[in-house]
Amino acid sequence: MESKPAVVEQMQSGQAVSPAISGFFGSSLSLLQPGEKGQAAMVYVDHNADWSQYHKILLQPIQFWDNEDSSVSPADQQMLTAYFYNQLKQDLEKHFTIVDQGGPGVLSLEVALVNASSATPGLRSVSVIVPQARILNGVQSLATGSYAFVGSAEGEMKVVDSVSGQFLAGAIDKRSGGMALSSAAQWQWGDAENAMNFWSQQIADRLYRQTSGTAGATQSGSAPPS
Repeated sequence: MESKPAVVEQMQSGQAVSPAISGFFGSSLSLLQPGEKGQAAMVYVDHNADWSQYHKILLQPIQFWDNEDSSVSPADQQMLTAYFYNQLKQDLEKHFTIVDQGGPGVLSLEVALVNASSATPGLRSVSVIVPQARILNGVQSLATGSYAFVGSAEGEMKVVDSVSGQFLAGAIDKRSGGMALSSAAQWQWGDAENAMNFWSQQIADRLYRQTSGTAGATQSGSAPPS
């Protein structure tokens, strides 16, 4: 299920926004607005952009943000971000050509996993694709003890033109489940994986609908994921 990230209250009350949010979005953060029912917690899309020109995506390495004293080891961070990267690539390839460099008609997609509201930049992971079977075999050993997200996960995404850097869309969302990952029998059934699967599918679907002109009548501020 979806829940409200701390950034919503922070922005609405004028409080200082956590480095995990401000550092990821930079000056573009002010463009995000609270999402409506069925959308992400905070969303933005540039409806004036020529979305129809984009048929390729440069998928950047997944970022992981947490406190400096994070209990999530670098190996576990890489396992999580590798899983997310692979899932995103798989879903995006249904609609787009995945490329390894920017250029005309190429969207640059950045995604981050956040493990704490006061997080600082952590490991920027996954420069190569790790076989999915190897990831799932490895992550099952992470199901015991203290574990990332403990039943919930927060994600951020932004899309820019790979040539001009124009900010085209962004979203912040949080998903919570009823089962803490620390007690899951197998991580592959855990809440973090479910959240990443959900976001991946939504990002791919919304970007495809936006670029294909089938997004329908949307209000300013709607953006993937929902």
